[in-house]
Amino acid sequence: MAYAKLGRDSAGRKALLRDLVTDLIINERIQTTESKAKELRPIIEKMITLGKRGDLHARRQAASFVRREVANEEVGQDAIQKLFEDIAPRYEERQGGYTRILKVGPRRGDGAPMAIIELV
Repeated sequence: MAYAKLGRDSAGRKALLRDLVTDLIINERIQTTESKAKELRPIIEKMITLGKRGDLHARRQAASFVRREVANEEVGQDAIQKLFEDIAPRYEERQGGYTRILKVGPRRGDGAPMAIIELV
């Protein structure tokens, strides 16, 4: 199997990953379980690659996955605009490897291995 099920059905898994991608775009650093971070990495890399392409088709492909949440209230910028205007130009010279996963140890309560995933 090419992906982890994360204890959810396919619709729940897609919703979880959409939320995590949107939160990572907005905050540029999130803390989650290690397995969720590993599943999130290829998806956010594809979104940044779409942002680097920058054409209308790439913007619509990204908008079909990323949720329309406010990223910056002062500017009136949502997550998709932040991806295409702020994040993607930062990685113009970079050929992949836009994220970093840092392990932080077990979660209190259930002992799940936690990690921080952030944009490099």
